Amino acid sequence: MKRSLTDGGIRVPFIARWPGKIKAGTVSNHVGYFGDVLPTLSELAGAKPPAKHDGHSFVPTLLGRDGDQQRHEFLYWEFYEGGVSQAVLIDGRWKAIRHKKPSNPIELFDQHNDIAEKQNVAANHPELVAKAADLMKSAHVDNAHWKLP
Repeated sequence: MKRSLTDGGIRVPFIARWPGKIKAGTVSNHVGYFGDVLPTLSELAGAKPPAKHDGHSFVPTLLGRDGDQQRHEFLYWEFYEGGVSQAVLIDGRWKAIRHKKPSNPIELFDQHNDIAEKQNVAANHPELVAKAADLMKSAHVDNAHWKLP
């Protein structure tokens, strides 16, 4: 369901066609987000992206140079429908979700082995849960219209 922090709510495939540059049928496991589009298009156009942005160009991935690809340490989301829910993806693998309010427990899912997010492994990885809690706190930016309780 879209507008959900589960994988079906925020995962979107990216399809690119570039004859002579991208080999047909190429598949990548690169994890990015919408903010990566601006620096990617800027690089392709030979332009400089704005100074303040947190996106990474994924041109290396498009050209099959995955070893040169800059990666996000984490990605962060928050939604306010029905309460404040937060999620963070750590190292492209560990998805932590806290539903409805900041006092609720954090669930943790191994995206490499459980893409459907069926098995909460938080009890097995307290260090990742603590890291996720810290990231959720530091990545959140207060807004006059959307306050964390």
